[in-house]
Amino acid sequence: MDKVREFLQKAGNNTLTTAEFMIMKDMDLAELRKYEQAKELTITLLKKWLVKYKFKNWDTHQTTPGLIGKPVTVAQKEKRAEEIANQLSDNKIWKSHGRPINIETLEKDLNLRIEDYTDAKETKLLIKLYSRLAIDHMENKMGFGCFWQTRRFL
Repeated sequence: MDKVREFLQKAGNNTLTTAEFMIMKDMDLAELRKYEQAKELTITLLKKWLVKYKFKNWDTHQTTPGLIGKPVTVAQKEKRAEEIANQLSDNKIWKSHGRPINIETLEKDLNLRIEDYTDAKETKLLIKLYSRLAIDHMENKMGFGCFWQTRRFL
């Protein structure tokens, strides 16, 4: 999608090369739309999840100058969730899809508060054991290479 936007901008500036035109004319518009819809759905779901779960106990502003100590509204939570979702979907920032993002990056670049269990040995061990058990079950018993867990199913 980024490349299509680049080509369209070049076309608007009359700088699109013949080779780029040939590439663009063969692009499947339905497939491009499918990618756009997938991105839009991901952003929508992430926004809902952030507001409902991650920001559930965010009651007062803690870092925004001029708002510190004031109540956080639902609209402010939704706006912040949209900012985060848009940042996470920006290929210019991350350069890759599916790459892990570490705690430091989430805290520093996205200004998210993350519960770090690195030094909580018992919690870390329990999470690793659970993860290994779930992955083993999904791969060996169910034939899936990954899994999602919700309150209702694994």
